[in-house]
Amino acid sequence: MTRQCRGPGDHHRTRGQSSVVGVALFLGATVVALGVLTASVGVLVEGHAARADADRVAADLQSGLRPVESTGHRAATVRFGGGRLYTAERQVRVSDATGTVANVDIGALVYENGDRRVAAVAGAVVRGRGENAWFVESPPVVGSASNGVLVVGAANLSATPSSVGGGQVTARLATNVTHDRRSLGPGRYEVAIETEAPAAFERYFVDRGASVSRVDLDGDGIVSVVAEFPGRRRAYLVEHRMRLEVSNG
Repeated sequence: MTRQCRGPGDHHRTRGQSSVVGVALFLGATVVALGVLTASVGVLVEGHAARADADRVAADLQSGLRPVESTGHRAATVRFGGGRLYTAERQVRVSDATGTVANVDIGALVYENGDRRVAAVAGAVVRGRGENAWFVESPPVVGSASNGVLVVGAANLSATPSSVGGGQVTARLATNVTHDRRSLGPGRYEVAIETEAPAAFERYFVDRGASVSRVDLDGDGIVSVVAEFPGRRRAYLVEHRMRLEVSNG
């Protein structure tokens, strides 16, 4: 058997090849790490931008839609860098021991961008959805056990179905607000507000002494928060008709 002997040159070549392989592996790992870091930074930047958009939209809706204080024509703008602003069907129902005494198709104006959500519904401006939701503006539903009064403010957008979206959007909101007040008489009352942010409404009503439950009243998959106010009260329904028009300005 012939034995092969390696000279000094062979050892140098082996070490050189090992060094090249090591450098290549190091560079490959560095590229992967930089790619992961870049992706993470991109996700972080997008998340901050989406949150900033949601903050801006919530502020614009709070200042631009003033159903209780406004009368007549009013115009406002909503600006966002990405996402979609659209109208949706929602209802407010008021019931007493005899059944439903008022049913108002109030509608909602909803902004969505990924997992960020803002909605103007029933006179409230609410952030988030489901259990993770909170008010920027509370709904105009107030009751006083001391004088036995319940006032249900129903902000009715009266909007035709519409949607605007994309990047760097400036949406124009035009409203023409009128008010209608009627007495519902004395009785024991429940108020049901249809919403995708039920937790915020539940906390609001519980803080005002009502007991709450969730019911899908029309079978469309969106629950209504039903607030039952204790004792007999004289109830009033104040409908704020807004006649909202949404356009891409």
